[in-house]
Amino acid sequence: MENSTLSFYFDLTMFMDIGHLRYPAFVFCLLLYSFIVSANLAMILIILQESTLHEPMYIFIAFLSANSLYGSTGFFPRFLMDLLSDTHLISRPACFTQIYVIYTYTFYELTFLSIMAYDRYVAVCHPLHYHRKMTPKTVYTLVFFAWICPACYLTVSITLSARLPLCGNKIQKVYCAIWNIIKSSCITNAVNNIVAMLGAIFIAFFPFGFILYTYLRIVVACWKKSSEVRGKVLQSCLPHVISFVVYSITSFSDTALSRQNLDEINPFVAVILSLEFVIIPPVLNPVVYGLKLPEIRRHVVKILCLKHKISALANTCCGPPGGRPANTQSKIPEPQI
Repeated sequence: MENSTLSFYFDLTMFMDIGHLRYPAFVFCLLLYSFIVSANLAMILIILQESTLHEPMYIFIAFLSANSLYGSTGFFPRFLMDLLSDTHLISRPACFTQIYVIYTYTFYELTFLSIMAYDRYVAVCHPLHYHRKMTPKTVYTLVFFAWICPACYLTVSITLSARLPLCGNKIQKVYCAIWNIIKSSCITNAVNNIVAMLGAIFIAFFPFGFILYTYLRIVVACWKKSSEVRGKVLQSCLPHVISFVVYSITSFSDTALSRQNLDEINPFVAVILSLEFVIIPPVLNPVVYGLKLPEIRRHVVKILCLKHKISALANTCCGPPGGRPANTQSKIPEPQI
C-alpha cells in the first residue's frame, strides 16, 4: 500500500495547519480568484467588442489576459480544495498536468511580453513602417510562436521528468513543481539536465535579453525628441514596463526559493514567495492596462457610466420607495453611450 501511494501520489507538504483560519483564507483566495477571472475577462471582452481596439498592441493585451485566466485556472481550483482539506495528496497525472499548465503560463507570460516589447519598438523607432511590419499575419504568426515554443519545450521536459524513478513523494510546495520532482529522483540524469539548461537559456534568457534590448532602443530613440513625444511614448510603454518588472521580480523569487533549503525559512514566507508569480501578474495586469492606457480606460469609464445611468433610469421609472408614484410629467433622461 505504501509503495502504491509512493508511486502514484505526491504529498504537498507546504500546507500549514492553520485551524479555523482556513475558512477566512479560503474566502479571501476565492474572492481573489473571482477578481482575476472578472477583470481579465472584462479586458478581453472590451478589446473584442470595440473595433477601435483591434490593433496589435491591444490584441497582445487580450492574449496576455487570456493567459492570466489560463494560469489562474490551473492553480486556484486545486489550491482552494487543498485549503479545506486535511490531506494534500495529488495523483501523478494531476500533478504533471498542473506542472504543465503553471509552467506554460509562466513561459507564455514572458513570450507575450517579448512580442509586446517588439510591437512598441516598431511603433516608436519605425513609426512610418509600423502598419507595414505589424500586419495581421505578422501579429498572429508572433502569437503562434509565442504559444508553440514554450509548449513544445515543456512537453519534452515534463515527459523526460515523468520517466524518472523516484525515491520519495514529498513536494515542498503548495502546488506541483518540476524541480522538486527532479530532486526526488533516485538517479542523476545528464540528458534531463542538458535539456533543462538549453531550454532555460532559449526560453527564458533570450526573451529577457530581447526585452531589455528593445526598451533600451526605445529610450535612445526618445532621448532626442520633444518632451511631448516622450510623454506619449512613456504613456504607451509604461504599462508594459510595469508588467515586465512585476513578472521578473515574482518569477525570480520563486526560482531563487526553489534552490534554498526550505526547512530554514519561515513556512508562511516561503508560501507567499512561491505564489507571487501566479497571483500578482494576473491581478495587476488588467488594473495597469485598464488605468494607464487611455483607449481602454475610456471604454471602461464608458461602461461604468452606462451602468450608472441605466440604474438611475430604472429608479426613475419604478419611483421612490414607500409606494409614492414618480412624477410622470417629468422628462426621463435617456442613457448616453
